[in-house]
Amino acid sequence: MRVVGLISGTSADGIDAALCDIRGAPPAIEAAIVHAVTVPYADDTRQRVLDACQPGRAGSDELCRLHAALGEQFAAAALDVIRAARLSPEAIDLIGSHGQTVWHEVEANGRVSATLQLAEASIIAERTGITTVANFRPRDVAAGGQGAPLTAYADWLLLRAPDVWRAVQNIGGIGNVTFLPPLNDTTSLPLAFDTGPGNALLDSATAFITQGAAHYDRDGALAAQGTVDEAWLAVLLRHPYYARRPPKTTGRELFSAEMAVGLVDEGRARGLDAASILTTLTALTAASIADAYRRFAPAPIGEVILGGGGARNPVLVAMLRERLSPAQVLLHEQIGLDSDHKEALVFALLAHETWHNRPGTHPALTGAAHATVLGQITPGANYAALLRRTWCES
Repeated sequence: MRVVGLISGTSADGIDAALCDIRGAPPAIEAAIVHAVTVPYADDTRQRVLDACQPGRAGSDELCRLHAALGEQFAAAALDVIRAARLSPEAIDLIGSHGQTVWHEVEANGRVSATLQLAEASIIAERTGITTVANFRPRDVAAGGQGAPLTAYADWLLLRAPDVWRAVQNIGGIGNVTFLPPLNDTTSLPLAFDTGPGNALLDSATAFITQGAAHYDRDGALAAQGTVDEAWLAVLLRHPYYARRPPKTTGRELFSAEMAVGLVDEGRARGLDAASILTTLTALTAASIADAYRRFAPAPIGEVILGGGGARNPVLVAMLRERLSPAQVLLHEQIGLDSDHKEALVFALLAHETWHNRPGTHPALTGAAHATVLGQITPGANYAALLRRTWCES
């Protein structure tokens, strides 16, 4: 099947769209990116998204308008990647849209009780004519799971190594990891959870320090000029989230822009310059990831596969290599995947599995009571023909 995957992550930079070719069924499923694009948010859209992630910043009226506006933008991104691949919408079978997470309700005991992603699927299906699968996370939450990280199931299907434990580490706004047993281990289960802040605190701190001139520390250039305040880092690592046992998830609800501003003020009070504040916050991301491995990895990790925007930050990657040694730290490209668009591939794959009435989760990954078929299907103009073809092929 040809499936377009769409997502905007917690960094809220824009929409990743990947046109994917998906064949087979688990455990022998194959998924490859045919063509991919990234459509950046305009500054005002990004600010609307970030405001929607903060309590009291956006009311029900603004959330309603934003839900529709993002639906239009996700539909446009889908059409963009289809055109870039020199195909027509009629040649595409499905769209899998994660949407834009604006809230993930985690209670004090770690239970997730609600999750909200925006980008109206009906608009995507109407504008493209393509049957659209969306709203993936709530079904897993309803079954007692964390509703995240959903990328972990694709990791389980596609990325196990022959004979070593792998950690697949995404560093978006939030960091998340999947610990994968090797293929020659037929008894061990995978484990996945959010490790803590990825780029969220770094990006917000950079924007605050530069008074909006920069949205993020490109290539770690600012952090490279400072030094880590090890004493402050030790204090930051005492945050209770890091010690909470998996399954667990988090987001901008906890590691928020307000937290970042408070940390910048705290760093200044400790006598640090702007560069050293960012160096220490970069070290916090690396150290919290390494701490999660030390606390919770089911076995010694042989390989770490990095993805997400943080994998493009050489200062952060160098810190990770030092803290995760002797594990080999690789980028997704080194194992044949596009790091920038892997998550879009994931939601194409999950849409494919939903269409075939197969689970999109593993209970060991999210903590759900059982595996579930994820998402909601919004018929497009191709719906009846796709049903007939799927029935004939089965």
